[in-house]
Amino acid sequence: MAKKKMIGSSAGSRFFTGLNAFVLILITLITFYPLYYVLITSISNGMMVMQGKVRLYPIGVTFDSYKSITSDPQLFRSLWNSVLYTVVGTLINIIMSCLCAFPLSRRTFSGKKFFTGMIVVTMFFSGGMIPSYLVVKELGLMDTMWAIVLPVAINTYNMIIIRTSFQSLPESLFESAQLDGANDFTILFRIALPLSKAVLATMVLFYSVSHWNSYFSAMLYLDSKDKYPLQIILRNKLISGLFSEEASQSGGSTSFTVTDSTLRAAVIMFTTLPILVVYPFVQKYFVKGVMIGSLKG
Repeated sequence: MAKKKMIGSSAGSRFFTGLNAFVLILITLITFYPLYYVLITSISNGMMVMQGKVRLYPIGVTFDSYKSITSDPQLFRSLWNSVLYTVVGTLINIIMSCLCAFPLSRRTFSGKKFFTGMIVVTMFFSGGMIPSYLVVKELGLMDTMWAIVLPVAINTYNMIIIRTSFQSLPESLFESAQLDGANDFTILFRIALPLSKAVLATMVLFYSVSHWNSYFSAMLYLDSKDKYPLQIILRNKLISGLFSEEASQSGGSTSFTVTDSTLRAAVIMFTTLPILVVYPFVQKYFVKGVMIGSLKG
């Protein structure tokens, strides 16, 4: 005990612990500062932002930028579309990934290696944008929600994590269930999935963030503006300079508290907030889920 105490309190150990703490704090600050800067910019006076005075804390706190963006009805319509695409898309992703991963995890499944190899190939090679567009068009999915969620129904990497998680379950559980008369669907939904909640929570996080941030599929397949997700509206405003027009219209009544920069920051925070709200509830499953479903050997 005395030897352990001496080693733990040595100068080298204290230096190493302090260095680790310093590096981790530095990485945390570097990672956190961009989001923090966007936040303080969104609630600062626009003229102070334009003059470059906003660095570490907001100056002239105002919420006029948020009032400006929330006055646009198209923003809330696109927000609803993003929520709908994310929820429906994630549900389809989880169902299809589990249905694909479960048979590939069973030792008794014939051709398991062949099908696994064929699926893994899609991680590195794809048909490309034009063939994908033609497939969606010929299936009559253009300008519908299904053009957004169905082409990405399964992510190979995530499916492999789920498959490996199923493989880690004791085979005796499945054999006992089969002896009691359970079929494959009963084993999947009443045994495998309840024992894989951590992995499923992690996959829900992966898939939902992917859908929430996606905009390229909407650019390709959607024509109606009332079906655009929030990211398309944000992208169009950032590129076309509509913020400058809104800022100039708001400037007369708000003494230039709203500018192009503050509006952009407010919209970024507006789109990031839903993920920040959901993440704390599922992040506790993240490490456990990925480690359980990690590839072994």
